[in-house]
Amino acid sequence: MTVAVVVDSAAALPTELVVRHHIEVVPMTIVVDGVPRPDTDVDLEALVRDHDLRELSTSGPSPGEFARVVESALAGADEVVVLTVSARMSTTYESAVIGARAVDPSRVRVVDTATAAGGEGLVALAAARSAAAGATADEVEAAARTVMERVRLVATLDRLDHLVRSGRVPGLAGAAAGMLHVNPLFEFRHGAARPLRPAMGPTAAEHRIVGQCLSGRPRVPASRLHASVLHALAPGRAGSLLGALREAVDDLEVFVAPFGPVMTVHVGPGLVGLAWWWEERS
Repeated sequence: MTVAVVVDSAAALPTELVVRHHIEVVPMTIVVDGVPRPDTDVDLEALVRDHDLRELSTSGPSPGEFARVVESALAGADEVVVLTVSARMSTTYESAVIGARAVDPSRVRVVDTATAAGGEGLVALAAARSAAAGATADEVEAAARTVMERVRLVATLDRLDHLVRSGRVPGLAGAAAGMLHVNPLFEFRHGAARPLRPAMGPTAAEHRIVGQCLSGRPRVPASRLHASVLHALAPGRAGSLLGALREAVDDLEVFVAPFGPVMTVHVGPGLVGLAWWWEERS
């Protein structure tokens, strides 16, 4: 029995990993100049240069788009596991469920990962590895849920304006961060963002993020860290965070995950962060 893994583009998986692990990606949609476009076809730097992100609208994939990708995946697999961005921040999960029902509900299961961006990407990679090892659909879903329970995502922005506007971070936290001239931090977990204690500047914020990650290191000697360094048009700061992580952890599997246009519209440019989970190895 073979199992295919499908994920939406909010997972921010680099193309190299998508191809290597045979993951199917369903793009989110962004409306640019009144025209809906797959976010995977939009140049992010040009979008930020030429448009006010506050005036752009986005949406998750339609049920029909999910149905098309799932049907294609079933042509080469016995079953499909679809993983979506948190249902609390998007209609993507609902669309995936409808799309799966339209194809063959007996062969397709849809899982709300309750996370986003690199966190969702890490869940998808765990599922894809399980599928490649010959696991059943039940086992692939179980592998995804194991990572869902462990994964954390912490990030920082110079300002929280975009997240406050979207309603994903309380307005008071955003206003306070702006008045104090500090770098706000937030954690995305269990489907929603919550503010953390801010840091005095970007360097301190990055140190705090790495510290959060290391504080959860298992006590068993053989532990591997699976991580994703996130950024929205901030490759330099992402590189700094990546370097700090490599200095602190020996057994590390990490990739850099640049945000796509839809995610950047919601968080704003300049975000840098880390998604991770620890694997205890015997």
